[in-house]
Amino acid sequence: MKLHELSDNPGATKPRKRVGRGPGSGMGKMGGRGIKGQKSRSGVAIKGFEGGQMPIYQRLPKRGFSKPNRKAYSAINLGLIQKFVDAGKLDIKSVITEDALVASGVVRRKRDGIRILAKGDVTSKLNIEVTGASKSAVEAVEKAGGSLTVKAAAVVEASE
Repeated sequence: MKLHELSDNPGATKPRKRVGRGPGSGMGKMGGRGIKGQKSRSGVAIKGFEGGQMPIYQRLPKRGFSKPNRKAYSAINLGLIQKFVDAGKLDIKSVITEDALVASGVVRRKRDGIRILAKGDVTSKLNIEVTGASKSAVEAVEKAGGSLTVKAAAVVEASE
């Protein structure tokens, strides 16, 4: 089989509808736009416009606050770390740091730090050092005989 011999299944592709090409096309004369009015003409941009009425996105109340400088952590489950240990991609003899997790491919990038969550089972004795961890994750690692250390993040004190 060659590239020029490839073709799609019959009926998989349809030719596009050519609008405004005569009465025989079924989309002639007004081209499916109806008669007169703003929307029949070109250059119309009225996405949220409601004819002068207050639009719904302005009528509804706004709540909450999005912090512009919030920390974004990469979250990993304990089960995934155990899977990489079993596969031999993580060395349990040394301390498992954030850099080791990125190097082994458990997580793609550190972002503002890595946070360990407790989903999954831990059977190996792991020594992990990360930016954050849930209480249940710390308990699960310690129950397996390891230790999960949370690094103290640099606390920025507000000067008054």
